[in-house]
Amino acid sequence: MQTIVVAGGARDLDAVPAGWSGAFVIAADSGVDFALALGLHVDVAVGDFDSVSPDGLQRVRADGGRVESHPSAKDQTDLELALHGAMRQGATDLLVLGVGGGRLDHLMANLLLLASPEYAPCRVRAVAGCTRVHVVRGGQPATELRGELGELLSLLAVGGPAIGITTRGLLYSLHGEALAAGTSRGVSNVVESTPTSVELEDGTLLAIFPGR
Repeated sequence: MQTIVVAGGARDLDAVPAGWSGAFVIAADSGVDFALALGLHVDVAVGDFDSVSPDGLQRVRADGGRVESHPSAKDQTDLELALHGAMRQGATDLLVLGVGGGRLDHLMANLLLLASPEYAPCRVRAVAGCTRVHVVRGGQPATELRGELGELLSLLAVGGPAIGITTRGLLYSLHGEALAAGTSRGVSNVVESTPTSVELEDGTLLAIFPGR
């Protein structure tokens, strides 16, 4: 099941790739306004709603969407609540928009959240402005990465070492190698040919196209 989760961070009005027109849409707080600006129908709005516009919530209700309100004093961010909702809906292919923003702590928390084992049943991708992120997990089929020739791609291990990494189409190729969490070795690789893919035996990688 294709599911789009829209947060309220960095916005790109061309963020929705082709082929997602029938996706289920969950918007987190001010992600409601972002989703509506993208022309998406919001099926569920979730959060403490401290930053969404009143008109945005009114449009969700008027269009038949569900509004799930939470207190501001809570253990999860609005994005995490939205991702939990996506899992309850049976998401298998997850696109997250607006994960960036002005606060470094928010960005880091959001990226680590996407790499959580809780979302391992899903194919997870994210867009933050011009940046594109893919979560690559061990023991799964190779993840195809659609980049342009010459585009930068960084591979960052999260939550521990990423073991048995094999890449295709990158200038600095890896063949069954490992990247430790906390190393910069995987930063600024380059797309040399397409299709480009990354596969690993164990662990989790964030494959990040930072944009030009």
